[in-house]
Amino acid sequence: MIETMPAWVRETYGSADGFRLERIPMPVPRRGEVVLRVEATALNAGDVRLMLGDPLLVRPVFGLTRPKYPVRGMEVAGTVVAVGPNAIGAELGERVVGELVGGGGLASHVAVPADRLVPIPPDVTSATAACLPVAAGTAWQALDHAGIGTHSESRLERHRSEHAVPRVLVIGASGGVGTFAVQLAALRGAEVWATCGERNSRLVEHLGAVRTLDHRRSPLSALPAGHFDAVIDIAGGTGLRDLQRLVVAGGAVVLVTGDGGHVMGPIPRMLKAAFLSFGSSRRIRPLAATPRTEILAKLLELTAEGRITPVIQREYGFDRASSALAHLEAGHTVGKVVVHGA
Repeated sequence: MIETMPAWVRETYGSADGFRLERIPMPVPRRGEVVLRVEATALNAGDVRLMLGDPLLVRPVFGLTRPKYPVRGMEVAGTVVAVGPNAIGAELGERVVGELVGGGGLASHVAVPADRLVPIPPDVTSATAACLPVAAGTAWQALDHAGIGTHSESRLERHRSEHAVPRVLVIGASGGVGTFAVQLAALRGAEVWATCGERNSRLVEHLGAVRTLDHRRSPLSALPAGHFDAVIDIAGGTGLRDLQRLVVAGGAVVLVTGDGGHVMGPIPRMLKAAFLSFGSSRRIRPLAATPRTEILAKLLELTAEGRITPVIQREYGFDRASSALAHLEAGHTVGKVVVHGA
């Protein structure tokens, strides 16, 4: 008899209310894989996009007519309970965290390539660790892409006149990526400005922003030109020329958002960004964040030291995982949503 496990499954594209708690085969580790007993799964906007199959551009990769991965959840923390052949980087009984390809975290167990996992420090909870791989990893890579706190930052020095430290604008600062981007930019020595709703302004300031703006009430076009060394656009909805105008010569706009239409998604915006950047000293750079274990290890270290802290808006028991997805699908999530293991 095949051993089974509980998992939240939706075999077709659609909203969160279509997920059902079912029993599916327990994973068996293949070469290079381990099996985790899932202790916490953090959900992301990407989970909603893959749940809906939107934009259609993602479907050739993740399933043309139905999802290739019917179980959602890409950020997972847990304990290694089985090890496959040639699995290097995670040991039996070790507590680890990592990013899954496509999903699978909303189950009691999941198989993961061992080289995608990083050990969790003893003082970091599984719920906290699960928030880091995608959300914090994306924020880290966005700041790197903008040259904030890296060696490439030196190219900006000759353009700074009014401020001695890099000034960064984070657009959409109260979400999962945004709350980390504010903390990490401040940690790298930047003066952080941020946009968020008025009700979240105190939280974002507590995370390290020196000034918050509600750009729905105070449009970004009202800000002076060349006011920032970098703009990290997570929320979308602002014209590329307006964003480009905000940065100094030698500065960069980094597009984290997947803004776009139902069919092509962000591709038209990315092409326009390339056109506007051609021959300009104010670059617009789309970000395609990738799993980076060396970055995740640094994020875990910063978390263990108390230098960054995930903002967890809601935590759900495993039996309410579909409610967690519905909350995320509804929008306006502050920080992260975490589902605990079965």
